[in-house]
Amino acid sequence: MDAKRVWAEINLDALGHNLASIRQAAGAGVRIMLVVKADAYGHGSVGIAHHAVRCGIGALGVGTSAEALELRHAGIRVPILVLGTVVDEELRDCLGYDIHLGLHAGDRARTLAELAGRMNCKAKVHLNVDTGMGRLGIPPARALSLLEEIHATPQLELAGVMTHLAATDGAQDPQGMLQSAVFDRFLAAARTVTEDLGWVHLANSAGIFTGLGDRYGTVRPGLAAYGVLPDSIDHAQELRPVMGLRSQIVFLKDVPKGTPVGYASTWKAPEATRIATLPIGYADGLPWRAAEGGEVLIRGQRAPIVGRISMDYTTVDVGHIRDIQVGEIATLVGSDGGQSISLAELANHAGTIPYEISCSIGRRVSQLFVGGEQIAVPGQPAPLATIANIPSVSASAANARAGRGV
Repeated sequence: MDAKRVWAEINLDALGHNLASIRQAAGAGVRIMLVVKADAYGHGSVGIAHHAVRCGIGALGVGTSAEALELRHAGIRVPILVLGTVVDEELRDCLGYDIHLGLHAGDRARTLAELAGRMNCKAKVHLNVDTGMGRLGIPPARALSLLEEIHATPQLELAGVMTHLAATDGAQDPQGMLQSAVFDRFLAAARTVTEDLGWVHLANSAGIFTGLGDRYGTVRPGLAAYGVLPDSIDHAQELRPVMGLRSQIVFLKDVPKGTPVGYASTWKAPEATRIATLPIGYADGLPWRAAEGGEVLIRGQRAPIVGRISMDYTTVDVGHIRDIQVGEIATLVGSDGGQSISLAELANHAGTIPYEISCSIGRRVSQLFVGGEQIAVPGQPAPLATIANIPSVSASAANARAGRGV
């Protein structure tokens, strides 16, 4: 089967554990909006979303309207917010499927109001206030007048107020605290217009675990849910990695000393050894630069990547592993025996960040969902929409819905 060529193993029990840790860090009564953009950071948004709903998660955040509509078509009925922005041609579908939209400008508010009027519905918006990210969002000096416009427009519903932290270490970075203070001042002014601001959210994963999670009514974790946090943040070791990346040996070759391996012959065997070829390359999401010090696990032993990683294949020195056979599993991310390779370790060898790797997992990589029978997270209310007709989804059902299982 194709899944045995290379597959991403997605552990739903680890996801549940991480969501429980997020719940504890955020505090009782704080709502969780799980970010599942970029195919849930490469983990499979449909399968992840269904299990998150089973765990009581009351809302989801995505990056594009296409991602939101994919979840709607897969049966997800909780509120879904497009955290970024959409082009005008996508607005009708968003309103038709009750997708919440980040609002960044007055002209977009008026476009939405006009369209919602024609469609006889309300556009649910989250006012995005730029407190220092400098990317999307409206500056605080202009945000209050836009809030007043939303409040006065029957076709618009203020479903939330949000901002985006630029500080990667949350409150451990003075910039994070400065943004929080700017946001607080805006919220105080906003409540002179209306006390009902909907879901108020600032804290991302780093913010949640550095003390910003309980300052507002909603948090929106991304990386932490998938088991990734900077090592500088406390509680990082409490999280469990959700993704494992595995392949198998498809070819073995004994080579004499001095044999070149890979493009440009950048590596030559320092002594006679055995080379294993794995059918995974940079087209599958394994970074090209990971060959510089990268390793894989076979039988619980580390084996160095040698030669350049190509589009379809990776070569590994396995001369130290006795009686190795074609078909044996190689772990590029995950655990085998007493050894583990994390996304962070692989990213370090590649000179990048962990979530760039997970988000780059290619379409040729099958997603295999495991676990998910136990629910470890208390439920939460979802006041912005009614959760209805959401079936219980185990790992096998998640695989079927994801469409990329084995």
